[in-house]
Parts: sequence; C-alpha cells; structure tokens
Amino acid sequence: MKTRFTLLGLALMLSSCGQEPATEAAPATASATPESETSIYADAVANTSRLEGDYARDAGRKPEQVMEFLGFRRGMTVLDMFAGGGYYTELVSDVVGDEGRVVSHSNKAYLNFVGEEFEQRHAGGRLPNVDVLMAENNELSLNEAEFDAILLVLAYHDTYYSDAENGWAPIDVPKLLAELNKGLKPDGFIGIVDHYAAAGTAHESGGTVHRIDPAIVIADMEAAGFTCETESDLLRNLNDNYSKIVFEPEVRGKTDRFILRFRKTD
Repeated sequence: MKTRFTLLGLALMLSSCGQEPATEAAPATASATPESETSIYADAVANTSRLEGDYARDAGRKPEQVMEFLGFRRGMTVLDMFAGGGYYTELVSDVVGDEGRVVSHSNKAYLNFVGEEFEQRHAGGRLPNVDVLMAENNELSLNEAEFDAILLVLAYHDTYYSDAENGWAPIDVPKLLAELNKGLKPDGFIGIVDHYAAAGTAHESGGTVHRIDPAIVIADMEAAGFTCETESDLLRNLNDNYSKIVFEPEVRGKTDRFILRFRKTD
C-alpha cells in the first residue's frame, strides 16, 4: 500500500479566521487518489487495532479530514490536551508514527468522566509512542519548545467551567495559554475543535451548555501570542440548537463545531 499526503479542498477552510457565518456546511472535496493509494490519515482511521467503540464516532467527527486539515505529520511531537479517553491520542499517534510521539494529558475529573475508556486505551502498552501526562487544573508544567503541535478537541470550553464538587477547579486561562505557548516550538501550531455557542454569548456558556463562541477563543489565543491562521467548516451543522447542552440526546455527537488552527508568533 502506497502512502501519500493529500490536500483538502479549499472549500473546507477560510484563511482569515473571520468567523463569517456559513450558509451551508461545506462538503469534503472528492479525492482523486486511486484506490490503491491512501493517506496516512485514512490509514490511521482504518487501523483495525483501534478500540471497538471508536469507529462509531468517526462519521460525526471526521478525524481523517480534521487531522489532514490541521497538518499533523510523521515524526511530530504532539500534546493532546485534556485528551479524556484518548480517541484522538490514538489516531494522532498512528499518524506521527514510530519516529514521533504523543503526550496524552488528562486529570482526575476527566478520568472519572470517561470511565474505563482511558484504561482500555493504554492497557498493555498498546500505544508505545504515547506518554501519559497527569496534571490537575492550573498545575500543568511543560518543557520549553517541546511540541510541534498541541491539540484541544471539545475541551477549550472547559477552561471556563467550574465544578469543585467533581474536582474541576476554575482554570486560570491566561496562565494555561502561557504554558502552552512555552511548550510549543517556534512556528508550532495549536488545533482547537469545539462546540459553537451563539455569536456574542458570554464565556459562561462553557460551564452551562458546554459550548463557546469562537470569537472568545480567538481573542484569548491572540492575547497569548498566537495568530489564527485558518479555520474549517468541515464539522458545521446549521441545524444545531445552541440552547441545548451538548450531552443531551437530541444533539450529542451532532453539534455545530468549529475548527481553528493557531500559529505561535511570540
């Protein structure tokens, strides 16, 4: 099987991170790749050693296209921040290959939320190029310029969440982003995927409906020394009800989601 990189159609992305409302979710551009050739992203998704429950999430998450859009490559060192059960940890570990490495970050609150999935993901050394980093809120400490890329999937809104009863302390967002900036290599990137909140919604939505206005994310990141260089409509769903908590059966797994890529500038 020949492996190669493919380019996403330009319809998937906007270059300005201007957050102009979409009128229709952009379809993935059909690939001209012969059936005998696949991308490293498709190979990762098709890997038969993945956990059985992962495959059911693929249709809604479109990981092949998301990973290609963000730009993960062989040999990268990647931090999967607030990785939860590790769905993307495993996929990215496959993409970066044996010469790359993934650090999968979690904390006690996330482990309690995902249940047995974390243990199943990492049992028996099944992901040899993955290291687990346990760090509670406001206790993250990274080595300087260690990572080529950092990934936050459906997690950025939790930086504005607080639940002391379940071990989720309020996060000092500027402090967290400064630490991510420190840990990212010069010209490294951060990929963020999250649930849309309505434009103009205050950041408290991160703790109520578990959504966030992407304008808040962009403002936070720019203040922390990052530039929003591109975004994608790949996961848009204009039929989503922004008033619904993302865990409600009506919308779970079907929310309107944004994808942003930030480049380190400071």
